[in-house]
Amino acid sequence: MSLQLPQLTDALLTLEERVAVLTLNRDDLRNALTGCNLIEDIVTTAEWVNQCSDVSVLVITGAGSAFSAGGNIHDMANRAGDFAGDVAECEARYRAGIQRIPLALQAVEVPIIAAVNGPAIGAGFDLANMADIRIASGKARFGETFLNLGIIPGDGGAWLMQRLIGYQRAFELTLTGRVIDAREAKELGIVLEVTAPEDLMEETLTLARRIASQPPKATRLTKRLMKLAQRTELKDFLDICACFQGMCHNEPEHLDAVQKMITAMERK
Repeated sequence: MSLQLPQLTDALLTLEERVAVLTLNRDDLRNALTGCNLIEDIVTTAEWVNQCSDVSVLVITGAGSAFSAGGNIHDMANRAGDFAGDVAECEARYRAGIQRIPLALQAVEVPIIAAVNGPAIGAGFDLANMADIRIASGKARFGETFLNLGIIPGDGGAWLMQRLIGYQRAFELTLTGRVIDAREAKELGIVLEVTAPEDLMEETLTLARRIASQPPKATRLTKRLMKLAQRTELKDFLDICACFQGMCHNEPEHLDAVQKMITAMERK
């Protein structure tokens, strides 16, 4: 189903060639996720993507110098905003606030690519890790820096990173709170590629458009399978594959793709 772009407050959203680009647009806060409307904007976009059949890939990036600085450190210092109140009040705000992001992005049916243009720190690092693929500018920096501030990764970072790079390395990065550059992030398998800053969006969109050129319904089902494979026993997983494959074989896009391949082979 085609849908109009949603109205966002602190982010920009575009859609072209089946690629939606969500740009965090609070450079004045270094795109901190709290103390503004970015949480709501991200969740709204995630829900819209799942409902809009015109989208095959979602790209997330940041405007300005940072991808995201994570939590608003001034609110932390003042025990204000999302960080105000007693234990129960803080817990409720986390559940109703920043924890909505990993749940919303985990449910996104299309591939997500994070184009990390600058520092991704704390919850900003975790936001990048919620994507399926990360491409980083040479200016990007990554840090699971919660413990440096005497807090824990409250947005699911401890769950996310060890699934990405393994327990031992994730443990080291989380417990030391050290910040790594884009080169080391690639060596660790956190990012797929590192680009020159001026080439980041061009290279990200080239990959996004390549994925978006695939049959859209099968693309969404394939992402679901990739996620299911992480938590499903093989026998059960194969049953799901058989069901999804039956769906694909009965879609017009499958027959169109097969015919295009036959035509291409006959031309050789």
